Amino acid sequence: QYFPKGTDLSIHSATDLDWVAQELNDRPRKRLEFRKPIELIEGLLLQ
Repeated sequence: QYFPKGTDLSIHSATDLDWVAQELNDRPRKRLEFRKPIELIEGLLLQ
């Protein structure tokens, strides 16, 4: 969705890659009962 398959990610800045990671982790997932992955990660880190 953000980069075509086979894209050389080394041509993108770390800021761009961090932005994509943030976007993906901020998306609710059906598999997680419509919670966001980042919410689960934060919950595990705070235990």
